[in-house]
Amino acid sequence: MRLDELGTVERELWDSFARGAAVEVPAGAPATESAVRADVIAALLLGTGPGTDPGDRPALRLSGARITGRLDLSFAEITVPVVLADCRFDEVPLLQGARMRELALPGSRLPGLAADTARIDGRLVLAGCRLTGALVLNRAQIVGDLDLREAVVTARKAEAISAVHVAVSGDALCSHLAVQGGFRISGGVIDGEFDLEGASLSNPGGHALDAYHVQITEDFTFHPGFRAEGRIILSGATVSAAIGFCGALLDNAGDVALEAVDVSVTRNVDLGQGLTVVGGVQLDGSRIGTQLSFRDATLTRPGGTALSLRLVQARETDLRTRRPVDGTVDARNARLGTLYDTPDTWPARLRLAEATYDALAHPLTAAERLDWLGRGTDGYLPQPYEQLAAAYRRLGHEDEARTVLLAKQRHRRATLPPHSGAWGHVQDVTVGYGYRPLRAGLWLLALLVCGAVFFGAHPPAPLEAGKAPPFNAVFYTLDLLVPIITFGQEAAFAPCGTGQWLAYGLTAAGWILATTVTAGISRAISRQ
Repeated sequence: MRLDELGTVERELWDSFARGAAVEVPAGAPATESAVRADVIAALLLGTGPGTDPGDRPALRLSGARITGRLDLSFAEITVPVVLADCRFDEVPLLQGARMRELALPGSRLPGLAADTARIDGRLVLAGCRLTGALVLNRAQIVGDLDLREAVVTARKAEAISAVHVAVSGDALCSHLAVQGGFRISGGVIDGEFDLEGASLSNPGGHALDAYHVQITEDFTFHPGFRAEGRIILSGATVSAAIGFCGALLDNAGDVALEAVDVSVTRNVDLGQGLTVVGGVQLDGSRIGTQLSFRDATLTRPGGTALSLRLVQARETDLRTRRPVDGTVDARNARLGTLYDTPDTWPARLRLAEATYDALAHPLTAAERLDWLGRGTDGYLPQPYEQLAAAYRRLGHEDEARTVLLAKQRHRRATLPPHSGAWGHVQDVTVGYGYRPLRAGLWLLALLVCGAVFFGAHPPAPLEAGKAPPFNAVFYTLDLLVPIITFGQEAAFAPCGTGQWLAYGLTAAGWILATTVTAGISRAISRQ
């Protein structure tokens, strides 16, 4: 390139390159004076510029210029830092496969940027940039930070940011990033934090963020002020610290707004403190090291599953939402650790089949907890009752545990045909299915009093006069009621008339009581 062909800014840039001095185009400069050809920049970066002296630290630093033509550095090796601040690019820069020391384009305007498979041995700074086309970073390697703070990327109904399998050795700084279109970073590895505080991602009907199988060494932060229209996909992600959505808004009405299946998080997953979700939250199979929290969150998906916690594992689970979840909460096969909830925010539809919890932070009474179980939509299932009873037993509340197990038997009986449920009714009335043994004693006492009073007033005639023992109404009635033992009264006397029918009734009642007590106690013991 001939020096006499260079424009004013180009010549200044050429002369300052060896020293790494910054060249700034004054604001309001005429277009002809602010223009810098992409070929001039490429020539400097590819080694055709002026020679350097010992002690020089060459760098390309330019601000406020208009870059004309296409800057093509594909597969080039650039050994100097490149800073193009507040510049305007006419065409998409091509950096595929390039290796660079550092690239900073803060505040610049570009029709897109293609840097797939590039390696940058320092920071990639796009803070404050305005891109009207796709930012492509597929399989790029960034040894420092990826800085997208306050950038705006627009590619509606397309992939606005494509960073599949990107590797970032520092932080991914995306606070207040605005994206119109999809943001895909699936398979990415970030050896720092991924910060989306205050970001706005919009891709209605598609994925606002696809972070499938990302690996993040520190926090994955979406709060405060994060907004998304479309689906957020975190499935398969591994986060070595915490995930936070406090104060965020996720909007994907009628569909899943947050898909986080099989996520592994070392510390907390905070989906509370003002989070608003219009659509479903799906956390199936995720493993949370400490607490999963929905404290003060608002979840809305009428007629569908608003919150799916199937197979989730957590030490603590906080379901104290701001108001009752509008939609079904599905916690089947979940391991919830210590469960925090309140009756005021219980969902109307709750699925708890095979769900387990180590403790209830607020046990409440059995009657209140039975209302909680009654919100299930799976019909009769014994396990939720047994799990609740076990939780009461661990607290030493044996009476509450028996109340729950009695309710389980009554629920089961309601599912049986009338003829099969008749014996259940008898067991319930007499001994409460074995969970109310005192009731059998009360029945026995009542029948004993009834028989003793009647036979005391109307003693039966002896079968053999002179040989019968003295008649005792109490022990005669006990002989009729208790089929296992005998006091010699029943065999010695023969009632007639009304007394005979009463004797038959007391004998039948005794056998029914004995049978129901045996069946009920056996059932209760088998569940201990």
